[in-house]
Amino acid sequence: MDRAELADFLRHRRESLRPSDVGLPEGVRRRTAGLRREEVAGLVGMSTDYYARLEQQRGPQPSEQMVVALTRGLRLSLDERDHLYRLTGHHPPRRARGSEHVSPALLRVLDRLDDTPALVLSDLAETLAQNRLAVALLGDQRRHRGLARSAYYRWFTDPAERELYPTEDHGHQLELQASGLRAALSMAGGGGRPREIVEALLATGEEFDAVWSRHAVHQRFDDRKTLVHPELGPIQVDCQALFTEDQSQTLLVLTPTPGSPDAESLRLLGVVGTQRFAD
Repeated sequence: MDRAELADFLRHRRESLRPSDVGLPEGVRRRTAGLRREEVAGLVGMSTDYYARLEQQRGPQPSEQMVVALTRGLRLSLDERDHLYRLTGHHPPRRARGSEHVSPALLRVLDRLDDTPALVLSDLAETLAQNRLAVALLGDQRRHRGLARSAYYRWFTDPAERELYPTEDHGHQLELQASGLRAALSMAGGGGRPREIVEALLATGEEFDAVWSRHAVHQRFDDRKTLVHPELGPIQVDCQALFTEDQSQTLLVLTPTPGSPDAESLRLLGVVGTQRFAD
């Protein structure tokens, strides 16, 4: 671990960011360039004291999980991420499709979306980042582990995943999930984690085998869908998708028709958030 270089690197990256770069208000009377230490600590999910000690060459070696959090909080590029891993005494992850490194460009757009649900997905339908309204509407999609991180896998193995959609849409979603998984498998050259998911699902029973055998493949999202909130009921949204250049990650933005009951439901979610509604 190179404490001196790490401290200098963190300080430089912090000072190069503006609050608007990470979805924070600019405020007034900022006496220092860039972000404050407490703002970075809040973005990363560590104490201000812990972060300050890293910048002062006094901190302990960050865990790899903390390095991932620093990478996202400081909006680092892949090259900067790898450099941070080395400075903290860790080996950088292998660069490959399916990486958990979220595109900084997509994160910059996500940071500016605070009035409508939005999330960043991998090509395996793994939620890599989501804003507050997306959590309120869909739940914390980043809590899943293992193969269950993929919504494709969860659709065929976890009944709770289907509760997000009206029953009458399940047949369409069945085709959609399988065809999206086939597109991911194709882009991975037929192997890797997509193949692992396919093999696991083929062992689950006839439903996946039947839909998989149809060989449907596509990488697009529905233009409009209905999502079911456990307390507010069905909410219709339009879906806008922004892809990275290699199409390995997608920023999905969900917007209701202005002035509609769906817009009012999302407005209410924006106020209440993840708190339970009163009976």
